[in-house]
Amino acid sequence: MNLEGRNLLIKPAMVDFQSFSFRGHRALVRVDFNVPLDESLHITDDTRMRAAVPTIQKIRHDGGAVILMSHLGRPKKGPEDKYSLHHLVKHLSELLGTEVLFAEDCVGEATFQKAQALQPGQVLLLENLRFHPEEEKGDPGFAKQLAQLGDVYVNDAFGTAHRAHASTAVIAQFFPADKRMFGLLMDAEVKNAERLLHHAEKPFVAVLGGAKVSDKIGIITNLLPRVSTLIIGGGMAYTFLKAQGIEIGKSLCESDKLDLARDILQQAKNKGIEIALPVDSVVAPRLDAAAPTQIVDNQHFPADQMGLDIGPKTITRYRDLILTAKTILWNGPMGVFELEPFATGTQAIAKAVAEATRLGAFSLVGGGDSIAALHQFGLENQVSYVSTGGGALLEYFEGKILPGIAAIRGE
Repeated sequence: MNLEGRNLLIKPAMVDFQSFSFRGHRALVRVDFNVPLDESLHITDDTRMRAAVPTIQKIRHDGGAVILMSHLGRPKKGPEDKYSLHHLVKHLSELLGTEVLFAEDCVGEATFQKAQALQPGQVLLLENLRFHPEEEKGDPGFAKQLAQLGDVYVNDAFGTAHRAHASTAVIAQFFPADKRMFGLLMDAEVKNAERLLHHAEKPFVAVLGGAKVSDKIGIITNLLPRVSTLIIGGGMAYTFLKAQGIEIGKSLCESDKLDLARDILQQAKNKGIEIALPVDSVVAPRLDAAAPTQIVDNQHFPADQMGLDIGPKTITRYRDLILTAKTILWNGPMGVFELEPFATGTQAIAKAVAEATRLGAFSLVGGGDSIAALHQFGLENQVSYVSTGGGALLEYFEGKILPGIAAIRGE
């Protein structure tokens, strides 16, 4: 074969953010500043903002200017003050130690002029991308307008990588391959997710919780061939127990997913994969922190009670399984941990994952509830990696191609 022709089939290597010099460049950076605000429009959790700081500071310290674009919330009728990124400017300025400029729109002549006038080290935050419906529609014309603001494109928003929106995927085509790249956060998210999905050291234990089997079908199906053990807790566990003919009282159950649960259990059995389910539960007559609770085995589940946390026998069993692991994925709580009487199981799992990590396991924790639990129990710094990905992480583990990743890689 003609070597010259063959080389045309080889994709150019991805640009390494860390080694790229931003000196003299205007870097257009897609961040995920979709942070929660209280009724007074004050930020209640700045985790996503802090996660983007290293990327922003690297560009600034290189001598580049930074143009930040993000969405906030789900505005339905164009601009709404409660969704304005203007509310983030003061706190972002404090995080970066420099004044952050603000553009009252993300496109248009005034915004273009502000971007053009930026000096090295300066930061410009654009108004909410979703004030324009073209953003979520993935409109190429809108993406082209955004692209004109910078000469380098950096995607540092893993949390939106599963969306084929104008700023997350479509925009990349307007930058040459050597001028588009992942930021530090996005790079870390992708590398850690790929390590777990494709290069996991065995035993690999996945701990899945949350309310519904239907939310986790894809991830269960894709992980089954890869894991050594699958631990299931939370409300979704009761659908699996019911599928085995176990009485679950008034516990949450997706009756239309019982056949699916049986099929998953059979698949696991055929592959020699252990699926660990609760053997006892903390139950109450209603979801109420003041309701009387009791601990019951599966064989003696009262008809008038609902399971709201895993019980002590299950905790011991799950902890033992986690401590055997070399690789751990945790996504989803074991019970209604927001209420103190039903928090013990989730706290015990968090402690077990932290202990296994200290013993040398690689642990990745993802999903808003699991991360909230880590924060609640003060364990966020005792696991290997905490993903900010949310839905993007789930879709990645389901085996889906994420548009935001594919666009940078040219796939």
